[in-house]
Amino acid sequence: MKTMHPRRAAAAALLLLGAALVPAAAAREGAPLPRFASLRSDEVNLRAGPGTQYPVEWVFLRRDLPVEIVAEYGRWRKVRDVDGSEGWMHQSLLSSRRWVMIKGAVRPLYLTPTEGSEAVLRAEPGVLGRLLTCLREWCRVEIAGHKAWLPRRHLWGVYPEEDVE
Repeated sequence: MKTMHPRRAAAAALLLLGAALVPAAAAREGAPLPRFASLRSDEVNLRAGPGTQYPVEWVFLRRDLPVEIVAEYGRWRKVRDVDGSEGWMHQSLLSSRRWVMIKGAVRPLYLTPTEGSEAVLRAEPGVLGRLLTCLREWCRVEIAGHKAWLPRRHLWGVYPEEDVE
């Protein structure tokens, strides 16, 4: 049986320890991927990689914009926006507070979760609303102080089968 040089043994032990810590860190976060979040600030850099040494590829200029977190590396999150653009940002620039974006066309928002209900406001594509709850195919949002319902399929920032309470 061959023995390993003490330095190599120490390096191997560190590699094993590092590998063991990665799942533990992911388990502590407790949030599965992908998931939605929103931007915490009016100006957020989207980088080519997970660190400040990577160039800024894009700057988001809209607080509360929903983004989808698709990967994690330490304190960095790879995100995707509504247009499919991807890049990395520091976790401190993200909020778990849920916001959604109206997509497609001008959409009526209803008093109750039925299309026969009274329309209480209309929202253009790109308008942001705070996500309050979702029941089956309907979500309740708050836009400019008004709370109303609209079909989930007209929103970007919530998954088709996701429970939101």
